[in-house]
Amino acid sequence: MSEAAQARYSTGAMLFHWIIAILVIVNWRIAEAAEHLEGAEKAATIAPHKAIGITILVLTLLRLGWRLTHKAPPMSNLVPAWQRTLAKSVHVIFYVMLIGLPIGGWLAGSYADSPVNYFGLFTLPTAPVEQNYDQAKAIIDLHAAGGEAMIYLIGLHILGALKHTFIDKVNGIGRMLPFGRT
Repeated sequence: MSEAAQARYSTGAMLFHWIIAILVIVNWRIAEAAEHLEGAEKAATIAPHKAIGITILVLTLLRLGWRLTHKAPPMSNLVPAWQRTLAKSVHVIFYVMLIGLPIGGWLAGSYADSPVNYFGLFTLPTAPVEQNYDQAKAIIDLHAAGGEAMIYLIGLHILGALKHTFIDKVNGIGRMLPFGRT
């Protein structure tokens, strides 16, 4: 295997990364669109958000399984140790959030007796909790704050990749793309 190929993530890792990234951005925009709606209009708008959230959860669990069985390429030694540590920390936080946010949303929906309709294919059962709208609202507030934090972390992640690519001139963005320079 060539040195350039070894410096890239595997094709599976790239697919998981970009599909999840796109779904997270779509879900964020759906949530933003639903934020000021009420009643049936809000429920209809948020229904795909909930289904996409479950998709993100499943894909993230599959990605985590992939990651545990496929070693990531090492970051360049030209990147300072503190930046490598920061990058690893952000990735761990991403995994926690990509698992925790959908579970939190599902739990909030369970407290509100609002199950997840998965794109009309099936309905995900609610958690075995009693209806409690105050608890549902508290969890949704945490879910929204977590979603906002996720957007800031995505920005940090993108800025880091751009910095490594264009300022440090090391394998930044190229590590997660199947083409181009590494």
